[in-house]
Amino acid sequence: MTGPIVTIAVPSYNQGQYLDAALTSIFDHSMPVEVFVLDGGSTDNTLAVIQKWAPRLSGWRSRPDNGQAASINEGIASGTAPFVSWLNSDDYYLPGALEKLLAALEVHPHSAVAYGRTFNLNQQSGKLRPAWVEPFDARRLAVRCIVSQPGTLIRRSAWEAVGGLDPALQMVMDYDLWWRLYLDFGPLCFVAEEVAVNRDHGATKTNTHRFRHYSEAIGIVRKHNGTVPIKWWLAQPYAVWYKTLMNKFGS
Repeated sequence: MTGPIVTIAVPSYNQGQYLDAALTSIFDHSMPVEVFVLDGGSTDNTLAVIQKWAPRLSGWRSRPDNGQAASINEGIASGTAPFVSWLNSDDYYLPGALEKLLAALEVHPHSAVAYGRTFNLNQQSGKLRPAWVEPFDARRLAVRCIVSQPGTLIRRSAWEAVGGLDPALQMVMDYDLWWRLYLDFGPLCFVAEEVAVNRDHGATKTNTHRFRHYSEAIGIVRKHNGTVPIKWWLAQPYAVWYKTLMNKFGS
């Protein structure tokens, strides 16, 4: 295959302290990739990091935009590779991640998505913990998001068929995407290897808008599953409350 194999969109906003590590983790892969950085007009050192990597980027811009989902859609639409993903500027791949995910999709030609295990990195303590990722099961997907976005690779044909991310969503655009891809193409392909790291720090949207995240997630489950499992009404509100306290007072 000639040309790039994977298109990666990197949405960014005032996360210059992490962006270099994210881009390093992408370009450390041996396969040809095309990378588009979509910056929302950062005022920190992001532009300096982008300029450092500009010779290797397939495109970049820095200006106010319409949010994370719209930026990711823009970046992926700018590319041509047959496989796509996005890597938030504060996350990073582990060595060989894209090769492992691509190999799974080649073995399972009818799967729209391959996803692997990931870690959560507590930026304050430096501790790595496994993220909650499970082999695919629609009943489990209705209970919680069992797919960790940094550890995913998607066929462009499937991405385009479902229209990419829903730009109306601010918190759970990935959860919504897994549902739509599953409903159109069948179960997602699980890879039982660690492929990426998700940074957990105080400025993430999940930490600063937990109740909005919870509300959007329930809406996605209701929309795609038809009913909302009782777990969402019982256990989840307490989990939101507990995590909010942990974020406020430290873990």
